[in-house]
Amino acid sequence: MKSKLLVLLAGLVLSFNAFAISLQDAKAQGLVGEQLNGYLGVVISSSDAKSVVSSVNAKRKAHYEKIAKKNNISVSDVAKLAAEKAIEATKKGHYIQNKSGKWVKK
Repeated sequence: MKSKLLVLLAGLVLSFNAFAISLQDAKAQGLVGEQLNGYLGVVISSSDAKSVVSSVNAKRKAHYEKIAKKNNISVSDVAKLAAEKAIEATKKGHYIQNKSGKWVKK
């Protein structure tokens, strides 16, 4: 009985992930963009956009903290460097945040 419950629970989790929008889809649809602080931001508010931003930013924060600790620098410094690289790598037509905080297409 316990194993059947675990299989059912795993199936539900996997099915929710199948419906979730990917980061690349969210960027291509103009829902999210790269911010100057190294984190993803919501361009057009929707549940999909908020979900992607929350998930990606949690992973980024953990990664930035790991790098900062390893190199004995601040998390904000790591995030700023990551922002520069992410904005540089952003595809044409996707959104980035400009210095005044506005969303613009690259």
